[in-house]
Amino acid sequence: MPKRSLFQEPEKTAGSAEALRKLCEFKPGEAGDCFALLSKKERAETRDGKPYYRCQFRDIKRTVNSMIWNDSSWFEECEKQWNTGEFFKLRCRYQENQYGPQIEIERIRGVTAEDSADGFDPADFLPRSRFDAEAMFDELMTIVNEKIQDEPLNQLVVKILTDQAEQIKQYPAASRNHHAYRGGFLEHILSVTKTALYLAEKYRDYYPTMSPPVSRDLVIAGAVLHDIGKLRELSSQPQGADYTPEGRLIGHILMGRDIVREYATQIEGLNPETQLRLEHMIVSHQNLPEWGSPISPHTPEALLVHYADDIDAKFQMMATALTEPVIQDQLFTSRQNPLRRSIFRGQAEPD
Repeated sequence: MPKRSLFQEPEKTAGSAEALRKLCEFKPGEAGDCFALLSKKERAETRDGKPYYRCQFRDIKRTVNSMIWNDSSWFEECEKQWNTGEFFKLRCRYQENQYGPQIEIERIRGVTAEDSADGFDPADFLPRSRFDAEAMFDELMTIVNEKIQDEPLNQLVVKILTDQAEQIKQYPAASRNHHAYRGGFLEHILSVTKTALYLAEKYRDYYPTMSPPVSRDLVIAGAVLHDIGKLRELSSQPQGADYTPEGRLIGHILMGRDIVREYATQIEGLNPETQLRLEHMIVSHQNLPEWGSPISPHTPEALLVHYADDIDAKFQMMATALTEPVIQDQLFTSRQNPLRRSIFRGQAEPD
C-alpha cells in the first residue's frame, strides 16, 4: 500500500462527506473533510518506551485529540512537518470516548491558498470576545477621560492606552483559564474597571471620614493598567496565547510596573506618591505570592482592584462552564474547568 503524503489531496472514500464540513458539526462515528488548526503537539512515550504524539486539532467551537503512534504512517510526517499554529485540511473520522473527543486521520495536508475558494478563512478558527473591540476600547477611553480628574495621571493612562491600542484590542487576557481568546484582554480590563469604579464610589460614600478617602482616580488607573504587562508577557498566536521568554522569566506583574515607570518619565507633574500607589496596585493585584504578587494590597485602592480583578476572572470561568452543552440532564457540570469543581446547574426549567 503506498504511503499517504502529507500534501496529497484527500480522496473520496466510502463513508466520507462529499462536501467540506466544520469539525464541530461531526457526530460520533461520522467521517468527512474539514479544515482544522493544529493547536498542540506533544511528544510522549508509552510504558514500553515507544514514542508517540498527542495532537490537538480545533476549530472555533471544538477541540479534538488525535493520537499518532510510532507505527502509524503519519508518525514521521507529524514529527517533522506538522507545526502548531498551522492549518490543515483533514479527512477524519470523529469519535467520543472516556478520553474526550477524538479523530482518526485518514488524509491530511497543509492548507493552501486555493482552499479559500472552498471557504477556508483563518479568522474562523480564532475564538474571540462576543463584544466589539472598537466599542469596548471607546468605552474604556471615555471612562478614563471623564472620571480621572488628576491631569498627569489621566495623561499617563491615556498615553499607554493610545500607544498600545492595537495589542489591547486583539490580545487575550491569558494563555488559558479566563478570557483566553482574541479581545479577551480588553473585555477583562473594561469589566474590571467598571466593577472597580462602582466599588470605589460605593466605599468612598460609605466611609466619608476615612483619611485619606478612597481615590477614584487611582482605582480607575490601577484597574486599567493592572494587567498591562501581559502585552509583553504573552505573544498572540493562531493556536492561542503563549508566553514570551520575558513572560516566563519575569512575569507580567513586574513588566507592568516597568511599563508604568517608562511612561511616567514622559509625564510632567506626575506626583511621586501617586506613581508609587499605582505601582503598588499593579504588583499587589494578585494578592498572594503563590498567585504571583510579591506583596498583598496595602492600600484601599489596591484592595478594590484586587477583588474586582479576582471576581471578574473567576466569574468568567464559572460562566464558561455553565455554557457547555448539557448531557442527559446533568445536575452538575464536569470538574474539567479552571475552577476544578463541579458547578450545580439544578433541574432544567420546564418548557
